[in-house]
Amino acid sequence: MQIPFFSSASMHQSLKMELEAFWQKFYDSNWYVLGPEVEAFEAAYASFNQTRFCIGVANGLDALHIALKALRVGPGDEVLVPSNTYIASWLGVSQVGATPVPVEPNPHTWNIDPQRIEAAITARTRAILPVHLYGQACEMGPIMELAARYNLAVVEDNAQAHGACWQGKLTGSFGHINGVSFYPTKNLGALGDAGAVTTNDPALADFAKMYRNYGSKQRYFNEMPGLNSRLDALQAGILRIKLAHLANWNTEREVLAKLYLEQLGGIEHLRLPTLGIDCSSVWHLFVVLAERRDDLQAYLQKRGIGTLIHYPLPPHLQEAYVDLGFKGGQFPLAENIAQRCLSLPLYPGMPLEHVEIITAAIRDFYG
Repeated sequence: MQIPFFSSASMHQSLKMELEAFWQKFYDSNWYVLGPEVEAFEAAYASFNQTRFCIGVANGLDALHIALKALRVGPGDEVLVPSNTYIASWLGVSQVGATPVPVEPNPHTWNIDPQRIEAAITARTRAILPVHLYGQACEMGPIMELAARYNLAVVEDNAQAHGACWQGKLTGSFGHINGVSFYPTKNLGALGDAGAVTTNDPALADFAKMYRNYGSKQRYFNEMPGLNSRLDALQAGILRIKLAHLANWNTEREVLAKLYLEQLGGIEHLRLPTLGIDCSSVWHLFVVLAERRDDLQAYLQKRGIGTLIHYPLPPHLQEAYVDLGFKGGQFPLAENIAQRCLSLPLYPGMPLEHVEIITAAIRDFYG
């Protein structure tokens, strides 16, 4: 038996007729860039995410870039970022000319630790960029309190947590302006690259709309040197169809995650994910910290079980950031997670018996 790390087959098969009908309508519309499909998805996602505005863009990295640009973050500024995130969170900061400043995670939840943020604030700090890693909401209350106290902006990286909450309030609705990814493997995934910016601030929303579209409100008249980062109209229509199913898919993920937690409990050499107080997760990934991680991954692979490592090298040790001068050992929590983390299969449509096969194999490995 082969158990893939991820498959969208079940999700897409259930939507096949609806997607095919949309494609025919879209093809006949002769309107393929911005326009009604993008506007309809923006309205639907803003309503879902409980924000006033959603601005569709080309991908999640552009969403972070545009969000920071809207806040006028730039050269000479610092942005506090998690030390253990995917590098895109850092790249958004670099693209506007600012400097990413790593903050270590809470050792239990693996999300940025609010108690460590304050120590990293300097006179140059302009923003905090929390990442809702693996689908779990960050502790947004303390983060927003710190930001208010020091007059800082907050930009949420909500690429992995569509539908997660802190104290019942959705991720992507706390920050001044936030970035979202709809990469195909996300909980809400397009059939290609796609992203969005969310905000409650009309001025920031207006900037994002202009900046994504060559810096233009009116065709051929440009108020600023902007980007070409428009959400593809085809992807917008697909996302609007899939958005109606997101809650059910997140529930499926939760059922699978609970089964993993039950069946992997008590293994001495395995650290299971932990939810923070008042934090929910939509289980974008089910990540464990494993002793002899590489041996375990190879053992599972031989048995036809796919896994991935999110992420094998922290941003501060990537060659892309060698100019910042970080050395190994400076951020030990991030480095320890990178050396031990392993993501197990979890996706809507995954049979429950696959979890039982996977957990039995892990128990066999550890004897």
